Amino acid sequence: MARILVTGGTGYIGSHTVVELMQQGYDVVIVDNLSNSNAEVLNGIEAIVGRKPDFENADCTNYVEMERIFNTYQPIDGVIHFAASKAVGESVEQPLMYYRNNIGSLLTLLEIMHVFPTKNLVFSSSCTVYGQPDAEHLPVDENAPLKKALSPYGNTKKINEDIIQDAAYADATLNATILRYFNPIGAHPSALIGELPNGVPNNLLPFVTQTAAGIRQELKVFGNDYNTPDGSCIRDYIYVVDLAKAHVKAIERMLNVPEREQVEIFNLGTGRGLSVLEIVNGFEKATGVRVPYTIVGRREGDIEQVWAAPQKANNILGWSAQTPIEDVLRSAWNWEKHLRNLS
Repeated sequence: MARILVTGGTGYIGSHTVVELMQQGYDVVIVDNLSNSNAEVLNGIEAIVGRKPDFENADCTNYVEMERIFNTYQPIDGVIHFAASKAVGESVEQPLMYYRNNIGSLLTLLEIMHVFPTKNLVFSSSCTVYGQPDAEHLPVDENAPLKKALSPYGNTKKINEDIIQDAAYADATLNATILRYFNPIGAHPSALIGELPNGVPNNLLPFVTQTAAGIRQELKVFGNDYNTPDGSCIRDYIYVVDLAKAHVKAIERMLNVPEREQVEIFNLGTGRGLSVLEIVNGFEKATGVRVPYTIVGRREGDIEQVWAAPQKANNILGWSAQTPIEDVLRSAWNWEKHLRNLS
């Protein structure tokens, strides 16, 4: 079976994708420097799949280390590149760190792939490249105009997409699939892996579950004066396992469909927008656990509302988001209870 190298594979989306790849019979090599993840995730993957992936503790910006890894594990049939710093607020405060890490890791990877026979890249991008879409572009399809990023994090995704396009133009043997995620949430149904933020969470659902578990006193909802039905921001919340399965579909297409376009772009979402307050209320309804919250001021870099038009992924990748939101929210709570040894 094909061997896939997964950068950032002990992270949230990466670990779920590794599980899906391994369950489909792929050999997987994870490269991760554990800067925002934990090696314990490898035990969770093993418990689910029955075997551990190969693991290399390395920084993807380090050319010498990455070259060694490519030499060690040849042949590598494809790369899924997750490794990146990803907190919007932190990127506003520390832009240079984000540019160095997020762009430098991709440059290193592409330089090495140019030397080796590994020519298939799946890139973890984001709906942030669309900025705040105009009303006529909601829901957002792949032809919506890209806008100036509202954060350095978002800008690194846009710049990296441009780099991939330019690299593919210069090298006809390089194939790339760019996956623009909307908002991944939830945890594996086994409750053995899930979102594990270091320190204060930057994403909504871990903050919800930690508040429900009593670890945090209350959830802060950033703004209730947006132009949305309940005043809070609207996002397209997609189950992380559904999202992970899209990566397997992307790899399968790259390995088995030679007549595909050299660079393909897909939006990955449910096609349905939910507000922050709808998620909070939905969580309480799905779990029976109360989540105290207060409304605070808007957060710099936040987009008002965005959700996906996922038809291209539905039709070409043969993928769609399948899991009901109630099940997704319960999976996140089960993961939090597993972490905290709550009954």
